[in-house]
Amino acid sequence: MNSERIWTAALLVIGDEILSGRTQDKNIAQIAKWLNLQGIRLTEVRIVPDDAGAIGEGVIALKARHDYLFTTGGIGPTHDDITVDSIAAALDVAVIVHPDARAILEEYYQTRGGLSDARLRMARVPEGAELIVNSATGAPGIRFGNIFILAGVPEIAAMMIDGLSGKLEGGKPMLSRTVGALARESEVADLLRETEKRNPGSQIGSYPFFREGKVGANFVVRSVDLAIIEACINAISTGLSALGYEAVPDGI
Repeated sequence: MNSERIWTAALLVIGDEILSGRTQDKNIAQIAKWLNLQGIRLTEVRIVPDDAGAIGEGVIALKARHDYLFTTGGIGPTHDDITVDSIAAALDVAVIVHPDARAILEEYYQTRGGLSDARLRMARVPEGAELIVNSATGAPGIRFGNIFILAGVPEIAAMMIDGLSGKLEGGKPMLSRTVGALARESEVADLLRETEKRNPGSQIGSYPFFREGKVGANFVVRSVDLAIIEACINAISTGLSALGYEAVPDGI
């Protein structure tokens, strides 16, 4: 592990139901949090419809820019589950029925009506791919090089990434702490900018809120170094007090 290197990942969310608003995506947040624990930063997310061209274009572009690419959605048993075919076509490889995936599904469906042609579709992978274990429904996820093809159902995707924990190369996880105040962003902008400038390696984000007639903001300090975070939090808290605002540890 090279702790100084910043490892990045992208997420390609696939599904007409996401773009139509009928389904609210939950995978972005859970994958981002999990990646951070692996020392990998999610730096780009793209949402595409169930369209082979859009999926292929997204895969080619994102895998080239990042250490890892994750996709969610489109690996089920129905005709509109085209993710595997689209990725294989984009990478110019064949689609095969993975023998281990077939065996897993045969065992899983042995007491559930048997392995139908539709269910067998979930054993199809780009040739040369490895499997990602799925203890929930049997149907595995897929790893092809630096591409990880996951289910769209958040609970199943969560089990798949959990099985990958500790198995990907990454750097230091990004740490964070929060301080809040009933202050307008414009009144503390200089304080935040100068604090970040004086503490290389820090990132300070400001997140305003409007609640029950009150205006304020929470300030989140991020860094891979806890000492830098502590220095920034102390500087912001002191600066807020000097401006006449109460600094609230952990935010409001």
